[in-house]
Order: sequence, then C-alpha cells, then structure tokens
Amino acid sequence: MNTIRHDWTRDEIRAIHNLALPDLIFQAQIIHREFHEPDEVQLCRLLSIKTGGCPEDCAYCPQSAHYETSVSRESLLNTAAVLQAANRARAEGATRFCMGAAWRQAPQGKEFESVLEMVRGVSALDLEVCCTLGMLTAEQAVQLKDAGLTAYNHNLDSSPEFYPKIITTRIYADRLQTLSHVRQAGITVCCGGILGMGETEEDRIGLLQQLASLDPHPESVPINMLVRAAGTPLEHAATIDTLVMVRVIAAARILMPKSRVRLAAGRQQMSPEAVTLCFLAGANSIFGGEKLLTTPNPPADADQRLLKDLGMKALPRA
Repeated sequence: MNTIRHDWTRDEIRAIHNLALPDLIFQAQIIHREFHEPDEVQLCRLLSIKTGGCPEDCAYCPQSAHYETSVSRESLLNTAAVLQAANRARAEGATRFCMGAAWRQAPQGKEFESVLEMVRGVSALDLEVCCTLGMLTAEQAVQLKDAGLTAYNHNLDSSPEFYPKIITTRIYADRLQTLSHVRQAGITVCCGGILGMGETEEDRIGLLQQLASLDPHPESVPINMLVRAAGTPLEHAATIDTLVMVRVIAAARILMPKSRVRLAAGRQQMSPEAVTLCFLAGANSIFGGEKLLTTPNPPADADQRLLKDLGMKALPRA
C-alpha cells in the first residue's frame, strides 16, 4: 500500500475505505509513519481578505450573493491589516498563512496587485503562503508564483457526479483547469473536499479517486465537515457521523502517502476524542484561529492544550 500511485480504481478505493475501522487506521498509521513524523501537526491560519458577495451559488457557502445569510459584504483588506494577522499567526505557531477572497475568478488590475503585495509581505515573514481566490488564469498563477506564493487552494468539493447538485455556476472541468494552471506555474496544490453535503458514500469514494488521480498528488488535502450556515440551501443538511471523517482521512492517507492531510472546517463540531481519531487516521495539519473565513473554529489555546494532552507538537518552522 505504500507505493505512490495515480491509477487507483473506485473498486480498490472502496475496498480500502470499507475496511474494518481498526484495520483501516492501522494501515493508515503504517503509511503515515513511513512518510511523516507521527507526533507533528502543521498549524495553519486562514484569513478572509475579501468577504461576501460571491457570484457563485455553492450551496454550502454563506458568502454566496445568491443567499440571505448573516455574512456581510466586506471589501478587500489592506496589506497592513493582513500582515498584522500574519504576524499574530506566526507568533501562535502557524507555519502556513492562507488568504481567501470571495471571488469566482481572481480579478485583474488593482485588487490583484494588492493580493500580490500581500503575498510578498507574508512570504517575507518566513511563512508558507497560500491563497484561495477562485479560478486563475495561467498568467495570474505565474504572477503569484513570482510574488512568493507557496500553495494555491482550489477544492474539488465532491465527486464529479455530485458536484452539479451543489454548484451550477461553474463546472468540474473549470476547477481542474485552475489546478493545471497552478501546477504549470510551479506552485504546490492544496485540494480536498467537503463531507456532509448530502453526498453518498460512493460520492466520497469518487472524490478520493479524483484527488488520488492528480499527478503529482496535492501536497495538501483539506478534508472539511460541512458547517451548516443559516440561509444556505444546506442549512438543514443531516449531520454526518465523525467516523465518516475518520474513514475518509484514513483512506486519503493511504492513497496519497506524501500529502499533508488537513483536518479543516468542522472541528468546532467535533469532540477532542473525535479529533484524536482523525490524527490517528493520518491527519497531520489543522487550521488554527477562532474563525475559518466566516465559520467558527477552536481557538489557538484549545488546540495547544489538545496537542499537549496527546503528547504531540506543532510542526516547527523550517
């Protein structure tokens, strides 16, 4: 199972995903320990640099202009405010600082120049720099790389079959094209999905196949649990069992051995024991800070206490 492959079939992935849970976690731990330090967790911080008013209709997102939610539109932050947040994140142990903007497509002109300035400033703080700005042109990807961008986040969200039930304002191929532009520019890829949107187990297996088919695999694979937002079409979605998260994380660890699997949105809804199971299943990165874009997240001191209780530690700065 420790061979790096990009040709996993759905039958193979299903067989891994559906192993008895102790066997699945055991296999994931073997892989995890071969490619990663088992007691290290990368701390990341995610800041919304432009909030609300997005023209996309993603059914899970309170920032969509299609829905009446509690999220207000806010214009692009200034660079000084972003660097202040980055410095705070660095002081609290983060080694990656991520900036997200509610755009369908990264704009041209003054706003994009401001983002490039932010990337240069955060990079100078000796932090990994990640952005999620929507779709990118090939030229924009090169500009971000030249500014010092480490990674670009562009999630596939779910399987190709389920995707149109969640988003209609773009197609799956659009997301894959942006990932291609990012790779061609020499930027690492951060790409994962969201669980709990009403998808089936087969959709989760389909998502894993899509991610594991990317060559190379995404360097970061964020696995999110849906945070239900009032006013969105998914505000009444059924809550998924945290063991669903554990299974997907463990399967992702086995399928993509070198990737950093990030336990992302939804930790506020999980018990410390559930988060611990996710670490045992191969997760080795989390987002810190009290908010992920617009959704609640455990505060940094709570994360520090949990890591201490588990005898784990934050990934040191390189």
